[in-house]
Amino acid sequence: METHLENCIFCKIINNEAPSEKIYEDDYVTCIKDINPASTHHYLILPKKHIRNARELKIEDADLYAKIVSTVDIILEQQGLDSEATRTGFHWPPFNTVNHLHLHVISPVENMNFLKRIMFKPNSYWFVSTDYVGSQLQLCS
Repeated sequence: METHLENCIFCKIINNEAPSEKIYEDDYVTCIKDINPASTHHYLILPKKHIRNARELKIEDADLYAKIVSTVDIILEQQGLDSEATRTGFHWPPFNTVNHLHLHVISPVENMNFLKRIMFKPNSYWFVSTDYVGSQLQLCS
């Protein structure tokens, strides 16, 4: 299952070849602290399988996608975060900065500055919800 690209920073982090602050890991995902946090808590859930972005998910990735999304609950509980004050989502191509799929978990939303609120604006052309990505994945079937 694990496919990695040599020049991908997130693949290097997953393989412990680059520094990061990991807060959770299992057989399918790694969760790290974002190095440029948008709020007090900002985490990235990375699948261990290299997928370039949310648009490139295939129907055969449905179980992995479900695992990525379900990891949000683990992170919320582990970090003591309020789900109502937390924003999750994916940057939608071409607006992604790292070409390795990653789900943002940002909390609390009210601590985000103006620019970060724009960068992580829900259901915009550049930042989409897990429900949106899930619906796109269903269209692949």
